[in-house]
Formats: sequence, structure tokens, C-alpha cells
Amino acid sequence: MSIQQITMPQLGESVTEGTISKWLVKPGDKVNKYDPLAEVMTDKVNAEIPSSFTGIIKELIAEEGDTLEVGEIICSIEAEESGAELSDRDPEQISQEKKTPTNEKSEDQNQSNKTRYSPAVLKLSQEHGIDLKQVNGTGAGGRITRKDLLSIIESGDIPKEHAANERVVREQKETVKNEGIGAEKPRPTAPQVSVVAGDIEIPVTGIRKAIAGNMLRSKQEIPHAWTMVEVDVTELVEYRNSLKEEFKTKEGFNLTFFAFFVKAVAQALKEFPQLNSIWAGDKIIQKKDINLSIAVATEEALFVPVIKMADEKTIKGIAREISELAAKTRNGTLRSEDMQGGTFTVNNTGAFGSVQSMGIINYPQAAILQVESIVKRPVVMNNGMIAVRDMVNLCLSLDHRILDGLVCGRFLQRLKEILESTSKENTSIY
Repeated sequence: MSIQQITMPQLGESVTEGTISKWLVKPGDKVNKYDPLAEVMTDKVNAEIPSSFTGIIKELIAEEGDTLEVGEIICSIEAEESGAELSDRDPEQISQEKKTPTNEKSEDQNQSNKTRYSPAVLKLSQEHGIDLKQVNGTGAGGRITRKDLLSIIESGDIPKEHAANERVVREQKETVKNEGIGAEKPRPTAPQVSVVAGDIEIPVTGIRKAIAGNMLRSKQEIPHAWTMVEVDVTELVEYRNSLKEEFKTKEGFNLTFFAFFVKAVAQALKEFPQLNSIWAGDKIIQKKDINLSIAVATEEALFVPVIKMADEKTIKGIAREISELAAKTRNGTLRSEDMQGGTFTVNNTGAFGSVQSMGIINYPQAAILQVESIVKRPVVMNNGMIAVRDMVNLCLSLDHRILDGLVCGRFLQRLKEILESTSKENTSIY
């Protein structure tokens, strides 16, 4: 038997934390490897955390409702060691481990993550003047967790840097305050709102907190810019309407306008891969695969499942995936892998009648496209005549660290060309 720790897993490419919504086990329970331990909510997905070991639950470290960063410990388990695992190990090593006290073993464990600090840990240490070099972390590889710092703060025994360092820090903070450059923003506090008879108080759920945090991070870190083009999709509308009844009867799911737009976006991204990029701090990663996140709303939240390799799929294949992912989202069976790997987001805001909107970028992607409602409008044609046409606005929000107006303008221009040439004569759905 050995005590093992279960940590918060990474449940999505850009997911940094998760909220324990429900424990499925309690101390003393026997679990097998891969048995679910807890239900977790993030801004992208609801998922279960499986056990990495067979054994007995020792302690639930996190409580229901707690939000923990990826890598933080959520529980401990007294794990059984299989015969194969025991036979592979040196008998002298096993004997020595039995003789070695737990605290000595913990000191000898890998400390490779000792100096890798999360934003939350750095913020707490700065707010309370904690010298992180003097803190022993309980996370994987000796990593210091938020819970480690909270324990230190509660104890009141805060390890401080020496006086000279404190003086330098004070001087630097004073300089920043005076210059107003790079000053740390105070943590926002909840507004004091009076509640009167008839008002309804709605508790903020874990998933709503996660969405709020991700949206705030996107707006705070990403310098958003916005641009729009209008597209004449009259022939696309006629083509789709001529097929939809026969298609539904034959295939069993709807051929939506959105499938045509998603396919066109995938094609345009192949020609302008700069938009299929991820911001990675000191570098920009231009992704090879075109994996399109699509926004799907429920009554409680907004999810972004991913159509993988969208450029390799037909319009029919994309329509099938849109239907399946939307159904999974709304019946609560969406898996974490359904949410991972997105490189660009397409949002079907037109489904709600919107004609113009600016989307918040799905961090850390480079852009998000809003496909607005298709409306009939009088349009002046090239020959000077006025005709009623089916028009749609395409609104692009872009990360100005990665993208400039020139490449985004050309991307939208190419997308417009693809959509305006979509017709029975030029386009196959299979």
C-alpha cells in the first residue's frame, strides 16, 4: 500500500482550473482504477475525474464548490500495488521505503516544478509578501499551490524576504504607482446591491464562474479589434432550400445554412493560415490542423465543441457533426475530448436574429467569426438595377497581437468569394 495523490486534470487545451461540483466517493470507499471520483465543471465542459489507482479513498482535500487550478491536489488514495509492480521493484528499495518516514520521502521527491508558479500563486504571494523560495509546495513536482499559500496565511507565520529585498520591492511599487505604468489592478469586489421585495437572487454556479473568468481573461489579455463584410448568399440559399427536404429524409438530420458557412471558413483558413493561430506568450503557433470550435448555447451556459479537421470534411459531414455535437451539448453527454483542440471559432449568432455583433475571442485563439442572420434586402446590382437579395453580415473579432487588418481583410474577402459562388452548379454537399 502507498498513499497517492489525485490532482485536478487538464480538461481542455486552454483550461487552467476546474470546480468540484459533486464528489462521487467518500473517505473509506474502495475504488478501482478508472472509476469516477468527482464531477468537475470548467468553462468548456462538464466531466468526471477518474481514479488513477485501485485502492481506498484516504482523504477528500477539496470540497464541493471549490475551484482548483490544474495540478492542485483534490484527494488522496491508499493505492494497492499489483504483483507485477512489486516484482519490478528492488526488494531493498521497498524495505528502505518502509523504514523511511513520510516527511523524509516527501523531501526527496522530485522538485522540478518548485519554481513554476501559477498566476493565482504569484498574486497571493505579492498581496501578502510571501517569499516563495521559503515555501515547500505540496503539488506535483513540489509545485506551490494556492492552498499551500492559504494555509500559510491562515497560520500567520508568513516567510518574508530579507529587509533589503522588502525595501527594493517597496521602492518599485512606489515607482509604479507614481508612473502609473504596469500597476497591478486591485482585485474587483462585488458591488453592494440592495435587495427589495420581488427581487430574485440567483446563485452563480461553478460553470458560470468559469465562463466569467475565461471571458474576463480574454478581454483583459487580448487587444480585440473588429471588422465586418456583407455577403450576397442568394444562390446559396436557393441551393440549400432545394435540397433540405430530400436531404433530411435521406440522411436523418438537417442540412443547415451554418454547415455551408463552416465549410467555407475551413477552406479560407487553408489559404490564410495566419488566422488559424494560437498566442503562446513569446511566440505565435500557427496550427496545422483546422479544428473549428462552434458555439452551442443551453439554458445555463455556452459551450464550444470542436469539429476536428473541418477542411477535410464535406458539407454533409460537417452538418452531421454540428447536429451530433449540438445534441450532446443539450443532453449533457459532451465529453472533454469533444471540447479540445479548437483553433478558430465560428458562432452562429444569426440563429437568434442578430444582424451585427462583436464576439469575445475564445482564448487563446486568434479570432472568432460571427455568422449573422440572413435577411432579404434591396441591393443595387452591377447593372444599376435594384433587386431583393439574401444578405448576411460576417463579423470578425481578431487578436491584434497576432493579426493585422490586411490579412484579416483578405481572409474575409476570400470567404465572401467562396460563399457568393456557392450554388448548385459549383458546389457539392457530398
